[in-house]
Amino acid sequence: MRLSHFRELMEGEFGAVRAGSLSRDHVFAELDGQTVEQAVESGVDLRRIWRAVCEAYEVPPARR
Repeated sequence: MRLSHFRELMEGEFGAVRAGSLSRDHVFAELDGQTVEQAVESGVDLRRIWRAVCEAYEVPPARR
């Protein structure tokens, strides 16, 4: 997955403002205590990040 596609998924699911806030502020245990932005910068696979976000926010399987 490319970063641009990941960002599109985030904005499509949460809206631009909330996606940005969620990416900067929410710490995910599934990402070793990192935010989305920290995980991206540390090289965590974007699919893993997307799955963690989907699990935490109960995104329906059809939109994952």
